[in-house]
Amino acid sequence: MSKKIFLAALGTLILCASLPSQADSLRNGFSVERLSRVDALLDSYVNDGRVAGIVALVLRDGKPVYQRAVGWADKEAGRKMSMDTEFRIASQTKALTSVAILQLMEEGRLTVNDRAGKWIPTFEKTQVSTRNENGVGTSLIAAKRPITIRDLLTHTAGISYGTEPEIAAQYEAKALGPATGYGYYFSDKDEPICASMERLGTLPFVAQPGEKYVYGYNTDILGCIVEKASGVSLDEFIRSHITGPLGMKDTHFFLPADKRERFAAVYGSDADGKAVRQPEGQKGQGHYVDGPRKSFSGGAGLVSTARDYANFLEALRNGGALGKVRILSPHSVQLMTTNQVGKLRGDNANGFGYGFETHDRYGASGMESVGSWGWGGAYGTWYRVDPEERLTTVLMIQLSPNNTDFRDKFTASIYQALLD
Repeated sequence: MSKKIFLAALGTLILCASLPSQADSLRNGFSVERLSRVDALLDSYVNDGRVAGIVALVLRDGKPVYQRAVGWADKEAGRKMSMDTEFRIASQTKALTSVAILQLMEEGRLTVNDRAGKWIPTFEKTQVSTRNENGVGTSLIAAKRPITIRDLLTHTAGISYGTEPEIAAQYEAKALGPATGYGYYFSDKDEPICASMERLGTLPFVAQPGEKYVYGYNTDILGCIVEKASGVSLDEFIRSHITGPLGMKDTHFFLPADKRERFAAVYGSDADGKAVRQPEGQKGQGHYVDGPRKSFSGGAGLVSTARDYANFLEALRNGGALGKVRILSPHSVQLMTTNQVGKLRGDNANGFGYGFETHDRYGASGMESVGSWGWGGAYGTWYRVDPEERLTTVLMIQLSPNNTDFRDKFTASIYQALLD
């Protein structure tokens, strides 16, 4: 064999080795064969009883590359999971409320530098609970500066969910913190959200504004500010400005009665890691349908479907627009998806923008690309957008507490199938 023929043959072998094999038939860059591993993963968690049911949806360039419903929406009632099952999305509500704030900013009704106290008077002067220098007990001191809307968007206002031992009793006395479970639950409240937030402003917080990342009531406060600045309820504003225009017909603060049979039940991990149904009246089994329907929690109040939430995320991935509908400008979306807190969340390369966790170093969040962003909810729901790979991923379960490692394994199973 001549040297030229040998080199040509070698080049062909190298080229062929670098391409997907015939067994790796591709679906928009995903190996169909490797996606079967995702099927096996979902089946294993349902069959082992660790999760009652799962809905998974992965879009690339806005088109589904993986969508599957497996298991039970309500195992005891014999209702199977489906792609249109309704889920409590808890803190995934925060993203819509943050968009609402930035829409009001774009309309000139507020700025991110506005003091929260401009809209809710009890926040004009706040207090911080600090540990005494001798390490014994705590004292209340005045906040060094007013809390701003920017602080609330980035969770740097020093406001928690009020469950810390040094402040828990004070919060519970005002029907907040431990009185609402883990602090986030308002669907059973027979009062508007602004009434709750006005009381919150009289309670001590746990860090000085701007000095620490503290996850808590921040976005519920923003929901009240949306109501104050717009003159309508948060429910009406989000419906008219976000869910309505985007065709999110299955996203609600309180579920219409005719959709009750599509609502997933809540389970929780027991000591053996098995999913057990939560008692009625706890974890929101009924309030999202039969509750007072007065408190619109901007931090954790919505129910939605995987497809609806993916529409919302796709609008943001596309710079604020979905088709002919625009809900934000590209620059506002960039504010939401760019780290605005530096290293206040620690040196783990996961920052936080005006509404989303940001992924700033490859490897800090598995195989997600730098620039990815997303968040999740207390019932185990989770989402991520990877702009570099043009991916939108939504994972829906109802498990609280969730003691599984399902989310990490699911993420790895998606990226291992992405070959192009």
